[in-house]
This record gives sequence, structure tokens and C-alpha cells, in this order.
Amino acid sequence: MSRRDPLLAELERAARALALGERSVLVAASGGIDSTVLAHALRALAERVRLRLALGHVNHGLRGAEADADQAFVEALGEKLGVPVLARRVAPQRLRTGQPSRARPTLQEAARRVRYAALGEMAREAGADHVATAHTLDDQAETVLLRLLRGTGPSGLGGIPERSPDGRIVRPLLGVPRREIERFAAERHLSWREDASNRDPAYARARLRRDWLAGLGQAFNPRWLRAVGDLAVAQRRESEWIEQRVSEEATLRLTREGETWWLACEGIEALPAAVARRLARRVLHAAGAGRDCSRRHLERVLAFAAQGRTGATLELPGGLVLVRTRGRVRLGRGTGGQAARGC
Repeated sequence: MSRRDPLLAELERAARALALGERSVLVAASGGIDSTVLAHALRALAERVRLRLALGHVNHGLRGAEADADQAFVEALGEKLGVPVLARRVAPQRLRTGQPSRARPTLQEAARRVRYAALGEMAREAGADHVATAHTLDDQAETVLLRLLRGTGPSGLGGIPERSPDGRIVRPLLGVPRREIERFAAERHLSWREDASNRDPAYARARLRRDWLAGLGQAFNPRWLRAVGDLAVAQRRESEWIEQRVSEEATLRLTREGETWWLACEGIEALPAAVARRLARRVLHAAGAGRDCSRRHLERVLAFAAQGRTGATLELPGGLVLVRTRGRVRLGRGTGGQAARGC
């Protein structure tokens, strides 16, 4: 009896851990090597794991004829695998028009938003329980390192999660290195589409791959990829536990009255620092200023909640103003008072 393919073994383990058995899954298929391998591998496991499959392709229209050729490739792949294919054409540029520069998403951010929205629509149309994306262990390591280099907190080191908070998006290849993807494709003589933008040095991820990651294993640790992946998993599990505590505190302390939010301050200075900072971030996100506020702002919010004088105010980016009342902080827009500057 021949040895089982290691990629298929890992994918089956992940599929069972993600409870995909006897479910319908829409594979997000770009036409690249990762999603092509995921489609082939899930098709090979479909009977064993009792999966119902479909392919979903999003045409961003950013690469002209190349983008159309990607869609045609995915449609042919679906015919070859004997699974239905759904496709959507989207226009990420529309999210960037009419927005002030500070609030305008990058083209990559806009493309990601419209892509996941389109995948959700196609999943509903196909009756799929989940959307499976082809993120790999290399994608995980690159994400963690990019966040670290740009500056991130502990939650950012958790990288890409195995599933979205609602469980709809799943990433069953997250423990598989790209070299295994390439081996699987080569042994089965698979074809796929190459996106030149993946090597474009205009993108930070492409520069990271070209200038830093190629020799990392030889220079430091041949298992660096797995080491970073293990770090992400460990940090994500710890963050999940901390977030439960943060949710409890938010339920107790945070209330809303129309467009105004109120934060109860009693005992906030006694919270563990990790919980307090996450609570402050959640409060600011609820009030609509989370994207604009840095760690320094979070620390000032916590100090203001713990020690601010009644009637004092603290101005934050995005026009948000905090007003200290007896035992509470009011968060709203354009509220006057005695200013506590420094943000």
C-alpha cells in the first residue's frame, strides 16, 4: 500500500478540525497555484470527507485581458473537476472614489473587501455553508512578519485565523507550506495561472519575499516558517482567551444612547494592562474612531478614564471627544468642555 500524500493528509485533518464533513464548500479560486491545488485536493477528498464542492471566482477587472483569462481558466477547471463554477465581476475602485484621503482604502484593501463580499454572495447562491480560501503557511508567516515590521500589538501576531468569527470563511491549507503546494502540483502535472503582481516590488509582500525570506532558513533556522506559524497559533489562542474577558468587561461597562457611547470607569485602573488596552480599542471602534487611534491614544484614554476630572474633555482623531462625568466617560462628536489636550 503506497504512502498517503502528506498534503492530502494535512488537508483532511484540517477539514475535520473545521467540521467541513457533510457540508457544502465554495472554493475561492483565483486560478493561481494555491487555489488550484486546493480545488484539486478537496475534490480528491470529497467522497472521503463527504464534501459538496463549487468554485467561486472574483474578477477584479484590474488586469484587463489577463483577468478575463483567469476567469476562463477557473471555468475550465470546474468543468475538469466536475463541479459548478460561479463568477462575479467587481470594481474595487468604486470604494476609493468620493472618499477623503484619510478614509480611502488602498486598492488592495478595496479589492479584498469587494472580493469577500462577492464570495459571500456566490456562497449563498450555491447553497454553500463555507467559503474555503487557499492561504498557506507561507502566507501566514509573511503576514506576521509584515505586521511586526510595520508595528503591531499582540493580536496582530496572531496572523490569519483558521476561520472567520462567523465560521463562514475557512482556511484549510494554513498549515501547509508552499513547497508542498508546488510538489503536489508538479507530481500531478497541474497547470495554473501566474499573476505578475505577486512579484511586483511595488507591493510590500513581494519585497519581503524577494529581499528577506529567500535566505532566512539558511541564515537562521531551517524551520523558521513553522516557528512563525506556531507563534501565530499560540498568540491567537491566548488572544481568544483575553478577548472573552474583554467582552465581559465591555458588556458591563459600555452602553449606547443614540449616537453617544458611555463607558463606566470604576475599577478600570485595576484591569490587567492587556485587557484594558483591548477594552479601550473596542470602545473607540464602537464610537467610530478605532482606525485613527494609535497605542498612545489608547493609553491616554485609559488614563483619562481612571484619573480624569469631572467635566474635562479629551479630543481624539476623527472628531471624537471624550467627556469625563461622575463615574463615566461620554464618547461623542463635537462635545465641548474643559479640554485635556495631548492627543
